[in-house]
Amino acid sequence: MLTKKQLISTLRNLPEKFSVEDVIDRVVLLQKIEIGIEQSKAGKTRTTKEAKAKLKKWL
Repeated sequence: MLTKKQLISTLRNLPEKFSVEDVIDRVVLLQKIEIGIEQSKAGKTRTTKEAKAKLKKWL
């Protein structure tokens, strides 16, 4: 889950002029990173070998 501190930091790092889409893109990216970190801490990761086997049908 995102915190206000993370969101404020993200907003401060934007250029002086930006679009709503820019903000949404950055917030979505930040949220995805947070989800990945939480999954990693919970042990919900795959080895490279497992990932390649799972993705093989698409590649």
